[in-house]
Amino acid sequence: MAWVVILASIILIHGYVTEQAYFLEKDFINQINEQATTWTAGVNFDPSTPKEHILRLLGSKGVQSPNKINYRMYKTGDDDDNYQEIPIKFDARKKWLRCKTIGEVRDQGHCGSDWAMSTSSAFSDRLCVATNGDFNQLLSAEEITFCCHTCGDGCSGGYPIRAWKRYKKHGLVTGGNYKSGEGCEPYRVPPCPNDDQGNNTCSGQPMEKNHRCTRMCYGDQDLDFDEDHRYTRDHYYLTYRGIQKDVINYGPIEASFDVYDDFPSYKSGIYVKSENASYLGGHSVKLIGWGEEYGVLYWLMVNSWNADWGDKGLFKIRRGTNECGVDNSTTGGVPAT
Repeated sequence: MAWVVILASIILIHGYVTEQAYFLEKDFINQINEQATTWTAGVNFDPSTPKEHILRLLGSKGVQSPNKINYRMYKTGDDDDNYQEIPIKFDARKKWLRCKTIGEVRDQGHCGSDWAMSTSSAFSDRLCVATNGDFNQLLSAEEITFCCHTCGDGCSGGYPIRAWKRYKKHGLVTGGNYKSGEGCEPYRVPPCPNDDQGNNTCSGQPMEKNHRCTRMCYGDQDLDFDEDHRYTRDHYYLTYRGIQKDVINYGPIEASFDVYDDFPSYKSGIYVKSENASYLGGHSVKLIGWGEEYGVLYWLMVNSWNADWGDKGLFKIRRGTNECGVDNSTTGGVPAT
């Protein structure tokens, strides 16, 4: 009898360690679609994916409460006072066609580096905008993830505003995607694409351990590490009213929001949290535009879960109602050129 108890305990322990993400099952997805009126859910992850795998993708500690605790860091004015009428629909990919990085969907891998992916990608885009396309490459998500110890804890998450603060003080080198060899410090966390059977290649694998901070160019070794750094002149939170003007003037920004258990299965439409959805964690993405569909306002976002996820790696989320905290949780910085 004792061995039965022991065996049951082992099964329970194993079940806890590899708890399946109930919210990825088809029945759960069908329930979402029965309720949702503005968006459609579908299969993005294998239903047998452990819940822990999804939780580890959520690394942003930047979702802000609306009481503006950090009100001094909110951008209230702008030295570029040229009045611009805010268009009903805007897509930064179309406004700045030469800046190919704007629409590029990254893959953060098995690492909660979304806060670093989103800020470094937005900084790249803004440099392209500021230089009229002369600078047209990615900045290093590797360096900001693993060298900014005041930002957070690398793959275990961080604060987007602190990443922008580092860009102002210490700068950021160039760096492309995994094994690209592009830029000074390319990203060294392996991606998590789906295999031929639709299974996520990182499912069941341990989370990436934090890398040692490297202060040398191992990608393009012709570059000088110190000289390759680019800087911002400032870092700030944005009020809801200031987001559109800032994006039109300078390019994409970072946006954080609370993720609930229906979001990982987003496929199309304008995401609005399901009524009984359960909280999973904070996530950081890149905001590149906005629009309106059937009377519902939305933000256009680029995620970093690769192009297999969602609408080819992108999604829309309702704006103007502080959906999942997104309207209060955007950050940016203007490149120093």
